[in-house]
This record gives sequence, C-alpha cells and structure tokens, in this order.
Amino acid sequence: MTNEQTNQKAGAPEGPASAPPAPGDLPASDRAARRAVTLFPLLVIVAGLIGLFWPAHFTGWAPAVPWLLGVVMFSMGLTLTVPDFAAVAKRPWAVGLGLVAHYVIMPGLGWLVATVLDLPPALAAGVILVGCAPSGTASNVVTYLARGDVALSVSVATVSTVVAPFVTPPLTYLLAGQFMHVDAGVMVTDILKTVLLPVVAGLLVRLVAGRFIARLLRVLPWLSALTIAVIVLVVVAGSAAQIKDAAALVLLAVVLHNGLGLALGYGAGSLARLGRPASRAMAFEVGMQNSGLAASLATAHFSPAAALPAAVFSVWHNISGAVVAAWMARGSRPEAGPSGDRA
Repeated sequence: MTNEQTNQKAGAPEGPASAPPAPGDLPASDRAARRAVTLFPLLVIVAGLIGLFWPAHFTGWAPAVPWLLGVVMFSMGLTLTVPDFAAVAKRPWAVGLGLVAHYVIMPGLGWLVATVLDLPPALAAGVILVGCAPSGTASNVVTYLARGDVALSVSVATVSTVVAPFVTPPLTYLLAGQFMHVDAGVMVTDILKTVLLPVVAGLLVRLVAGRFIARLLRVLPWLSALTIAVIVLVVVAGSAAQIKDAAALVLLAVVLHNGLGLALGYGAGSLARLGRPASRAMAFEVGMQNSGLAASLATAHFSPAAALPAAVFSVWHNISGAVVAAWMARGSRPEAGPSGDRA
C-alpha cells in the first residue's frame, strides 16, 4: 500500500515513523475519522444508558440489528480499495502473523477468562463470541493515533473481516459449545449476509463511483459510529435487567479480555521482530474486536444476556484503545526497523 493510500485510511503521515501532521493539515475525511473515534465511546455510553433506563421504547428493535450491522460493514467496504488487498501480498508474513494472532489469542483468552471467572453459560458464550469476532472497525484509526503501522493494520483488519464467515463459527462452536448450543452452519450464513456481502458491495460501489464516494468519506466514520451506538442501545435495552444484575462481573471479564489481548498482540509483534510501529498495529488488531457483529450474533443465536459482553466491550475497547494509543504516541521514538529503515 502506498503512503497516499494509507493516508486515505487513517490520515497516516509520510512513512510509518513520521510525526502525525497537525489537525489542520489533515484531509477533511481524516479529521472526521479522528473526531469520530475520539467521541465514539461517549456516543456508545449515552446510547447504553438510554437503553438501560428506558428499555421499553427499544425492545422491539432487535430484528433491525443485523441490518444496522450491514450498514456499518457497507461503510467499511466503501473505504476499501483494490490496493488494500494487493498490500497483503506484499507483506504476507506480517499479515499472516497478525491474522493468526488475532484468531488464536482473543478466542483463547475469551475461553480462559470465562473459565477462570466461572461465568454463567450465557455470559461465557458471549465473551468467547467476542473473542472469535474479526478486528474492530476503529482499530485502523487508533493505530494511526498510536504512531503505528497503519498499512499493516488495514491489511490485517481487511483479511480478518473477509475470512470471518469461515473462522468465527467453527471457533465459536469449538470453544463456546460447552456452554451453549452453537449452530455453526447458520452462523456462517448470518456472517456472510451481515459482514462479507456488505463489505464486497461497498468495495464494488467504490470501484464504480470512486469520485463520488471520495466526497462522502468524511461522513462515513460518523455514520458507522452512530449506527454502532444504536446497535448497543438496542442490545442493552433487550437485556437491561440482566445488566443490572451482572454489570460488575461483565466489566471485569471485558477489561481482562481486552487488556490481555492488547498486551499479547504487542508481544507477538515484538517476538517476531516486526519493529515497534508494526507491534503497535498488532496490539490493536488483536485486542480490538468487531463487537457489533458479536452482539448481533449473540442476540440471534444465544440470548440477550449473551450479548452483554459485546455491548460492554464496544464501549471499553474504544476507551482503552484511545488511552493506550495516546500513551504509545507520547513515548514514541524513532528506531531502526527490522530492514534497517527508521521506524
């Protein structure tokens, strides 16, 4: 992926180690993305509180969740370009490592956290399902804010989303099947309809109407943020009573799951000697999940209670991601990358 193409994703500067440009120098679409990912936790918190205290107004919205998720994934597809996929072939080792780390570390941690905390079956299945989901939609922007390798982040997020229909269901069946019944076949169909098809449709629209879509790029982060907030509102409203009973336990599980994922993701990149910027990208690609998909699947295949971890994760991983990114960026220093380039 060229620097220009990476810039279109998250406002990445020239070269992975360059200091980010001043906010006023960023393209409008990039400034919108930064504002959206910064305010996103607040939007989700407000949406969750509305669903928690006024659930009766939104309990009938549950059937709309898959369609709302489709909107988010279509928006993601609109931001993709063909060079994004070509970039995968240029760095197969790093992208492959990121993909394996994502689908090994987070599912395994989900099972471990559920087992150690002795979570009730529905909550255990929900935590594991979050771990089996693809990368989070905000991970690219958070990687940029952390002065990480945005090109690697985009590649891993794209591939993890594309393969999700064929990886998430069997992993969920393997790890969550002991807690609740998992129909992996139906789950494959659901992910194809709500994730892969909208992403492909968005990519095709971008190919056909690229100039027109370019004018809308500044709107897409806000559309995704608002849509995910509505998903959280609906999920929380559907399980408001259970949240009041298990809020502390779910929050503990989510904090452990996300925190360990960020740390082990960074560790995987460091052990593979990918360099500091790439290790930062690995941290966020492993630790940040598509919790909107997890919430949708949990509601459809398990129970409203199983969607609780996804709803809480949707808030927490954006808060923790922003904090960790700020800490990484503040302590950033140029270093020699594995190929001898400054990183």
